[in-house]
Amino acid sequence: MTDPVIIGSERSEAGLPAGMAILRDGGSAIDAVEAALRRCEDNLADHYVGSGGLPNAQGEVELDASIMIGSSRAFGAVGAVKNYPNPISIARAVLEKLPQHALLVGAGAELFAQECGFQTADLLTDEARQLWRESLVSGENVRAGRKSVEGENTAATAGDIAYKQAALELVRRMAPHDGPWGTINVIALDSSGELVCGVSTSGYPYKYPGRLGDSPLPGAGNYCDLRYGAAACTGRGELAMRAGGARTVVERLAAGDDPESACATMLADVKTLPDEFRAELRTLAMTPDGRHGAASGQSGSTYSVMTLSSTDVEFHPRRVV
Repeated sequence: MTDPVIIGSERSEAGLPAGMAILRDGGSAIDAVEAALRRCEDNLADHYVGSGGLPNAQGEVELDASIMIGSSRAFGAVGAVKNYPNPISIARAVLEKLPQHALLVGAGAELFAQECGFQTADLLTDEARQLWRESLVSGENVRAGRKSVEGENTAATAGDIAYKQAALELVRRMAPHDGPWGTINVIALDSSGELVCGVSTSGYPYKYPGRLGDSPLPGAGNYCDLRYGAAACTGRGELAMRAGGARTVVERLAAGDDPESACATMLADVKTLPDEFRAELRTLAMTPDGRHGAASGQSGSTYSVMTLSSTDVEFHPRRVV
């Protein structure tokens, strides 16, 4: 028997108590991870996961999620899912009900969700829609001194094409709004010794439609191996993909690094990669005996922890790289 532990990235505090309640009752790590991330996905105040997530460049919310089991390294994931508010549950269904596959995207993932009986919802909330419109309108008006025209049913002209190109340039420059943002990671260790890692996100705001980040990709945003540990990433997903972020952290755990050092080593390697769109990348990790740690590129960043003795979510500092 092991003492259960559950950890998560920034803003996972919305879901960790639900996950720990399951672990305290002797429940499984996979149930705890799913429950915790569902609470985060249902948190309408969070604009980077689930319902209320900020949309892509066309104004549509696309969600990604994955879940991985440490003992078998079984993996389930979905990407670019529209109209389904809990992608972590669809990802788990891929793992359990469609074991011949590991990742479904777009219309195929939505078809599978429908077959499984998941309920649809309008993911773009009024608040998220307003944030999107304000960002587009204010940025374009500053740049071009004009308003956009909606509803015109006309053939594209050179001016229309130039406008679209300007809009794409605007979208590429856009940064997330002020406040905590990014993918949410949750890692849980249950009393049987099983280790499970889950990730959920609405992706980078105003992304090109169909863009997948690291979150639904094994070895990039999520990796879990019961022999050594689990790791997950949040932030600039393209960097995590290029560095094999989560898998690299677990490899460092296998080599004997403590969780914090393993995370820091991966981020130090990422710093050597050229990237004109460089943004913050963070990672966290946990070992099969419940040790945990995290790292980031910015001071003041934290990760969340709950143990059997916790009365509330605890916030631990990340090592700054």
